[in-house]
Amino acid sequence: MSLAAIDWAQPWLAPYRAIGEAATQAALRTSVAAALQQEAAPDSRPVFVPQSALPAGQAYEAHIFQTGTVPTRDNLHDFFNGLVWLAFPEAKRRLNELQAAEIARAGIGATRGPLRDALTLFDENGAVLDAPEPLWQALAARDWHSLFVTQRALWSGARLWIFGHALLEKLATPRKALTAHVLRLPPPAAGRPVALDDRSLARSLAPEYLARKPFVPLPVLGVPGWWSGNAAANFYDDPKVFRPGP
Repeated sequence: MSLAAIDWAQPWLAPYRAIGEAATQAALRTSVAAALQQEAAPDSRPVFVPQSALPAGQAYEAHIFQTGTVPTRDNLHDFFNGLVWLAFPEAKRRLNELQAAEIARAGIGATRGPLRDALTLFDENGAVLDAPEPLWQALAARDWHSLFVTQRALWSGARLWIFGHALLEKLATPRKALTAHVLRLPPPAAGRPVALDDRSLARSLAPEYLARKPFVPLPVLGVPGWWSGNAAANFYDDPKVFRPGP
């Protein structure tokens, strides 16, 4: 699929729509790296550069951390990665810092280890949900009927951000089975409201918390208003997608 075919009206693209539409037009004339850099704030870091800037054998995350540049290919995957960098720079920077620290500590081996696994999972396929407690309880229990049917009205007070750039790429051609790994942010101090923003997300990305993989699967096309087919209750009667809880 080409950049020109992205449907910016889709609800999961709302956090990226303004910069994404402009960057798409620029990328069609130049390159993805140049288009993303054009949308970046002046003197901001990192800088988007062509993939050829990544030396052979150099770990990608370590290179970003050391040079303040993001090697970028001309494809959807790297385009969405750049949009997430532009929309959530503090959270992306935090993920990169943790990746680079782990690489410096343990090097690049056959396996990443639990922390780098969790960081990569969230970076590629993660989402953040701010929702009323009954929805969280239903999601944690994989009680799909309660989550999406009997408590459907509660979704009007919920917000879901798709953070993972690989998931955004897959959603360019939506399929019912596409599933996010949802990270629940730690609860705020007593009496304070939940803040769902870039800075709060970055502060919540504690290595000891992430290493436990505190993610819950959520088939994103089940979210009310995100797909026309889910208006029918039997949309959720599909155990291959809406799998029962453990």
